[in-house]
Amino acid sequence: MNNNFEQISLKQGFMKHNGGILFKTISENEYQFKATITENHLNAAGITHGGFIAAFVDAGAGTAAHRSAGNSPCVTISLELKFISAVRLGQELIGNTKIQKKTKTMVFLTSELTAGNRIVATASGIWKILKLTGAGPGG
Repeated sequence: MNNNFEQISLKQGFMKHNGGILFKTISENEYQFKATITENHLNAAGITHGGFIAAFVDAGAGTAAHRSAGNSPCVTISLELKFISAVRLGQELIGNTKIQKKTKTMVFLTSELTAGNRIVATASGIWKILKLTGAGPGG
């Protein structure tokens, strides 16, 4: 597998605007993603905003679902998050995702987010695999 992270926030949009996400495949069922916390990720208390953490895990775990589904488009059906500790300015936020089960139409996964040696959040989610039919790209 590729040991290097790749920037997956290439198109204009929410995650690119927020600094992007680096992503890599560990194995067929394990993926990792990361971002470094900057000032625009902070809330009024000076720690990383929970909304950014939610968007970060949605995008990173969603990419894991997409890759595990043979690069088929996937949409989030359910995402449950538990916030455990704070992430501070300058820290690297790392997400580790494991595909727990995959069917023809769904991907079930769990993620653990860490900063330093601390667990920041845990998540579990379900993604629907979209089977696009008809006109092809752009149609």
